[in-house]
Amino acid sequence: MVIEELSISSLTKFPPDIQEYYVDTPAQLIELCERLRASRWLALDTEFMREKTYYAQFCLLQVATEDLVACVDPLALKDLGPLLELIYDRTIIKVMHSARQDLEMFYDLCGALPQPLFDTQIAATLLGYGDQVGYANLVQGMLGVELDKSHTRTDWAQRPLDPEQLRYAADDVRYLVHIYLQQCAELERKGRGAWLSDDFAELTDEQRYANSPLNAWRRIRQANTLKGVQLAVLRSLAAWREERAKAANKPRKWIVSDEALLELARWMPVDTGTLAKVRGVDAQVLNRSGAEIVTVIRTGKGLPKEQWPKLEAPLRLDARQEALADTLMAVVRMRGLENAVSPSILTTRKELEQLVLGQHDIAILHGWRGALVGHDLLALLQGKLSLRVRGGDLSITPVDTVAGEPISDRRNQSASESGLTPLNEHK
Repeated sequence: MVIEELSISSLTKFPPDIQEYYVDTPAQLIELCERLRASRWLALDTEFMREKTYYAQFCLLQVATEDLVACVDPLALKDLGPLLELIYDRTIIKVMHSARQDLEMFYDLCGALPQPLFDTQIAATLLGYGDQVGYANLVQGMLGVELDKSHTRTDWAQRPLDPEQLRYAADDVRYLVHIYLQQCAELERKGRGAWLSDDFAELTDEQRYANSPLNAWRRIRQANTLKGVQLAVLRSLAAWREERAKAANKPRKWIVSDEALLELARWMPVDTGTLAKVRGVDAQVLNRSGAEIVTVIRTGKGLPKEQWPKLEAPLRLDARQEALADTLMAVVRMRGLENAVSPSILTTRKELEQLVLGQHDIAILHGWRGALVGHDLLALLQGKLSLRVRGGDLSITPVDTVAGEPISDRRNQSASESGLTPLNEHK
């Protein structure tokens, strides 16, 4: 059993009438694109390898609509132009799951991102499926289908691909089609159809994928253990390594490891003799790039102080402010529970700490997040709302800013004094 070339295959189908194609010739690609041209949306996934390269090696592209699934072989096709034209068509919605790495590959391939986008992993957080739910778990939860996971570690660069590998790859978009349609219907039913537009716009912000060499030092763990001129040297070294890795199309760590860069920036050796004594600089690195590394260190070390990079100052809250942040997090969790929304998509602890410190240019105060919980958090900090616990449940109550007490308490008190029964207690 194989995925036949532009004909109905004998594989098990979901739903039964879906057609499956394996595309590895220009003629087949043109025919497929004709079939896709009228689509309002395309489900997409990619398979790639990057263990031995800087840029991801594009190995397979899966695309689906309601009535077809196709596995397109970019290793056999020199020109994907006709299909990329559709993928970059702004009138066609691109549906992906956990799209970040796929988008990075498209950016490296074309220098731009396919838009507009719908990410089913992000949408799932608004529908009660938790934070960063995996594709297989989402298929199980929404469609009741258990996916085969045996090809998770497949070498997609090898050819030929066997039928089971193609089945595995096709499943990544076969079920994505139905997840997308169900999610759209459920989001509309809940009145959340437009909630995700800002999230998807942020995900497709091309600045996130540019990988400027001057910012490469920020991705190095424990960079915060350095200070002053050491950071200037680290920035210079990381930028040099980024350029070398790109030019050679090799992983960054194959040029010089992160750990070695940190040690080089910390000790700043002045010649190849002292360079050889730095931990992590082996003979291969020394012979291949020793003199160049010393020059880069000298350049970074010679920068004037005003050009040194600066680490973002950590937020520092006192004990009272920490307690306030804890309280705000409790409200976020309560609102998330009430609306079946993962608290992690609403905000972060860092953002709540910023709010406690008086910073208002944060996502939680804008858009649907603001309407759902952010405005309440701000009002709570301003003393316009209070928290109550009744029957084991946490609730938010408006406060009479003149009397300084919950409005509901005053209403119930006055009603009690008049002998009337409050409406919310009427049986």
